[in-house]
Order: sequence, then structure tokens, then C-alpha cells
Amino acid sequence: MVVLALQCLFCATINTISSQQSYKMKTFEIQNTKDTRSGFGEGLHELGKKNERVVALCADLIGSLKMDAFIKDYPNRFFQMGIAEANMISVAAGLTIGGHIPFTGTFANFSTGRVYDQIRQSVAYSNKNVKICASHAGLTLGEDGATHQILEDIGLMKMLPNMVVINPCDFNQTKAATIAIADYEGPVYLRFGRPAVPNFTPVDQHFEIGKAILLNEGADVSIFATGHLVWKAIEAGHILAEKGINAEIINIHTIKPLDAAAILASVAKTGCAVTAEEHQMNGGLGDSICQLLAINNPTPIEMVAVNDSFGESGTPDQLMEKYGLTANAIVEKAMKVIARKK
Repeated sequence: MVVLALQCLFCATINTISSQQSYKMKTFEIQNTKDTRSGFGEGLHELGKKNERVVALCADLIGSLKMDAFIKDYPNRFFQMGIAEANMISVAAGLTIGGHIPFTGTFANFSTGRVYDQIRQSVAYSNKNVKICASHAGLTLGEDGATHQILEDIGLMKMLPNMVVINPCDFNQTKAATIAIADYEGPVYLRFGRPAVPNFTPVDQHFEIGKAILLNEGADVSIFATGHLVWKAIEAGHILAEKGINAEIINIHTIKPLDAAAILASVAKTGCAVTAEEHQMNGGLGDSICQLLAINNPTPIEMVAVNDSFGESGTPDQLMEKYGLTANAIVEKAMKVIARKK
């Protein structure tokens, strides 16, 4: 009887929410769909014009990293390092001693897992001004499979002292982030991807490291998303609005340093949170936010992420669906966490 009563209470809560008047969530115009790696390529080319200290290094993946335009116009500031990623990181660290600002480019798996010792010893420990730029991150690398789909890179990088970790959401934001990190003195990990995704942030945006972006104000649940999952969070917000749930959606493009003030202010208002990321649940954005809330304001929280599993071969859409990195998954977690706070 007690179990039945609790079930009825839960159903009544959801029905009450669903029967409320639907909210009008802010709409975002999709300018086009573009891969975020192209945002990096355009940002790097623009930096070539603006800052002669910027140099680029690549581990035999020029086309994949969209470095062609930079190489064409600034050939003397480009270094092809071949399939020798560890050497590339070491050379980049050395170039900083002469005042250069090196941008290294390869796949995220090779940018982090293959060269962790060199990053730790020669870049982070020494606090060198190296920008580690990593494409093809997460499951959306697709058919290349688990050996290339790194889902641990954010965790690896955020644990290193001195390292800034940035994961922008679309083409425009990736371009803006690429340009912004050149002005930051110190090591940066910049993560982006291969598939074309909705491009909806402003063309002329000012990118501020460590400053979260409020996309939609809400009072019922806070949704903190990063990278490709930001657009999924917006889609989830529209679904929730139809159910009478007013979601606050925040783009956490900088995972380290985390915008603690924005996160704590949001959950103080909503009383619960959902995190969404294309990364392992362990060590990612959700992990960082859980730690922040546990210390400052214990709050019900649910996470949308890969749950302790490697990826596999498949199309990006198939993999995102299989591993639960979708708008519907965010909606389900939001409903669950709202019920927990009642």
C-alpha cells in the first residue's frame, strides 16, 4: 500500500506538471550546419593575420584539422611533424621559450591519451603557453570506432594543474574560442569535432574563458550542457516547455575553470540540475558540477553522458542514440530530477 501510494504521488506530480500552461522558450536561429573543426581552421587563419607569434604544428592530419588556409598564407609558421605526436608536443613546448604561441593539431585521442606524459611534464608542469587543439572528439567520430573515439580526454586534461579546458558548441563559438585562447597566457586544451552541427551562436560573439552563457532562463530545472550536447539541450528545453516545465539552459563551454558562480546561482533558483556531455560520466563536466554542488549546495542532479563504456563503429546519429546522448534523454533526466526534488 505504501509503494502504491508513492507511485500515485509520483504520477500526480508529473500529471500536475504536464497540465500546466506550456512555456515559451527562447528560440535560436540555425544559421547553417557546420563542423566545429572548420571553426578552428578559420580561427587559426584569422590569428595568422593578427598575431605573428602564432605558429601551427600538425601530426599529419592537415585536412582533418582544416589547417590548409593557414599553411597556404603562412608557410614559414607551420611545422609538419608527421605521425609523431609526442615529439609535436615537446617541440611546441620548446617553441614557447622563443616567444611563439604554438597551436598543435591532431585527433583528440592522439592529442591526449597518446601524449599524456609529454603534456604533463613539458606543458602543464612547466606552465608553457601551448594550445592543444583536438579534433574528432567523442562518439561522433563515428565509423572509426572505439580506438579513435576518446571519451576520457576532458577528464585527463582537467586534472592537470595549470590546464584550461574548453569545449565549444558550434562553428562560430569554436572560431571565437580559437582566437581568444591566443591571448591567454598558459596551456589550453581546445576540444572540437567532425560532424556538421547546428550553428546558432552569434558570428561576432566575444568569447570569455571561464564564463558560462545563459541561453534560456527558467525556474524548474537547470540544464548544464557542453559541446555538441548544447543544441540537444535546447531541443530538450522546447520539449519540456510543452510539458509545462521551464528549463534554465546554460552553455558551459569552459569546463576548467568552471563558472561556479553561474552554476550555484542557477541551482539556487531551480533546486535541481541535469548535465549533458559527449564524454564519459566519470571525469567530465557532470563530475565537476557534482563536486561543486556537494561542497557548496547539495542538490539533486542527473547526468547525460556515456556510462563507463567504450564506443563502437556506427554513424554519429546511431551512436548518440545508442549511448543516450539525445534531447529525449535530457528530457527524461529532467523529469526524473524534478520528481526527486519534490
